[in-house]
Amino acid sequence: MSMFTEDTLETNYKGNALLKLLTYMKPYLGQFILCLILILALTGFDLYRPMLIGDAIDLFEADGNYDVIIDTSIKYAIVLILSFVFNISQTWILQKTGQQIILSIRRELYIHIQSLSSRYFDLTPVGKLVTRVTNDVEALNEMYSGILVRLFRNIVKIVSLAAIMLALDWKLALISFLLLPAVAVLTVIFRKIARETYRLSRTRLTDLNTFLSENISGMRIIQIFGREKRKYEEFDDKSSKLFQAYYREMMVFAVFRPLIYILSVVSLMIVLGVGSREVLGSVISIGTLYIFAQYIQSFFDPIQELAEQFSTLQSSIASAEKIFTILNEEPLVKEAEHPALLPWIQGRIEFSHVWFAYDGENYVLRDVSFVIEPGQKVAFVGATGAGKSSILNLIGRYYDIQKGNIYIDGIDIRLLSKKQLRSAIGQMQQDVFIFEGTVESNIRLYDQEITLEEVRAAAEYVNASHFIERLPQKYAEPVSERGAAFSAGERQLLSFARTLAHNPSILVMDEATANIDTETELLIQEALEKLMEGRTTIMVAHRLSTIQHADCIMVMHKGKIRERGTHQELLAQNGIYKKLYELQIHHEVLS
Repeated sequence: MSMFTEDTLETNYKGNALLKLLTYMKPYLGQFILCLILILALTGFDLYRPMLIGDAIDLFEADGNYDVIIDTSIKYAIVLILSFVFNISQTWILQKTGQQIILSIRRELYIHIQSLSSRYFDLTPVGKLVTRVTNDVEALNEMYSGILVRLFRNIVKIVSLAAIMLALDWKLALISFLLLPAVAVLTVIFRKIARETYRLSRTRLTDLNTFLSENISGMRIIQIFGREKRKYEEFDDKSSKLFQAYYREMMVFAVFRPLIYILSVVSLMIVLGVGSREVLGSVISIGTLYIFAQYIQSFFDPIQELAEQFSTLQSSIASAEKIFTILNEEPLVKEAEHPALLPWIQGRIEFSHVWFAYDGENYVLRDVSFVIEPGQKVAFVGATGAGKSSILNLIGRYYDIQKGNIYIDGIDIRLLSKKQLRSAIGQMQQDVFIFEGTVESNIRLYDQEITLEEVRAAAEYVNASHFIERLPQKYAEPVSERGAAFSAGERQLLSFARTLAHNPSILVMDEATANIDTETELLIQEALEKLMEGRTTIMVAHRLSTIQHADCIMVMHKGKIRERGTHQELLAQNGIYKKLYELQIHHEVLS
């Protein structure tokens, strides 16, 4: 996944606006060509006039006014030219405005997604969010760039034609409007059915994108277990459901517009039938009947256009509902109204009677209390699910606790600025995420305050430069999505360099050396010891040999701290820690 940039959005916005302009200008090209032909004909008439047969031109001038024809032709050409210019201006303004609105919505949506809490991403598929930011936002473009203006224009046209028809002959006009209630009923029914249809199609599209996002990311597992056929069947099922939803959209539209057309024909038949009797009875003139026949066709044309516009409008409304569902999502971890800013976070961490549950009910931490002084090295050990990683997540305030308090340098973290708090914590995790870009951009994470020299120094400090310098372009080497070209150990070394480059005062290591082989671990062990000097360090590890040097080891069991002390003190207690240590030693001996 490439990182979000403003240039990407700006390029997309300008390209879409130009493309839409060219698309909408196609109907006006004929007018433009007609203008050119007319102007050339008018300017060239005097040149070819001597070639005309004398008798014919004399007859033409005798029976008619040549100057009036020229004058009228010039006026018509001017009108066509102005129409062409105004159409270009209108289309460009509408498309540019529409694309600017879409650009703003994308920005707002992405910023809002970034502000949401970790719990939201635990429960929401990535494909769903991608669909919202791309497909659903783009579906709004047509509404802003054309539909609303054309909708207003057609409504004005319908009202104006109705007023003119009433002024000409109110009785005949009322007869023409007899079927309008049927049109209104059909429109209401269509709007309701179309809303549900488009809502269903957006949901099915989201399901398909979610499936693709998940399965393409896990394609290696699918191939390892030979589940290609089964996954294809699932894809085919979701794709077929999306096809059915789109087919239903098409059928709703295909039925509604012909119904409106039939009503317009029936209305015309009624007017012609009644009007003919009126003409024969000398009540109205044949000219009035002809005008009414033309006006009825003009009256129902915008109504039929409204059918098309309602179709697009319903699609846009369905997408807008999906988008605003995310925009209305409130972050669970909220910033204080006036967050406290510390000159420097020293790294004193205190948990005071902390209770925490991810779902608000099933507690994974129960009445946990401890204090870590600045510069201390503390390790948490215990069985899977004991609550070790949850403590690390709470220190960075990625989740809020239900009971108790957590203090950083004596201040409740709920009162601190989240940006300052998280920038002071360097996290090194087992699952390292590498972005598409370059080696340098992955270490600095687009922080322009970090110079290339500092990037190099950080990489050398953690021995990551050993493999970086062997790359063809070194620090400018392109990195594929998730760093697939690098080994697990190399990705981990990059994460160490990334952490050091940002110079945190608190280090958090969650099984940071689990995916590193013994030789690579020896390379970084010395660098880690230097990195931890003067910094508060919190470690979570299953391999007890990696945390024996810690100032304090806390043993977690079922969400509570059962034991605490140094390595030797815990062995002397003959408790949970000693059993874990002996089991691990026994396993290593057998291995």
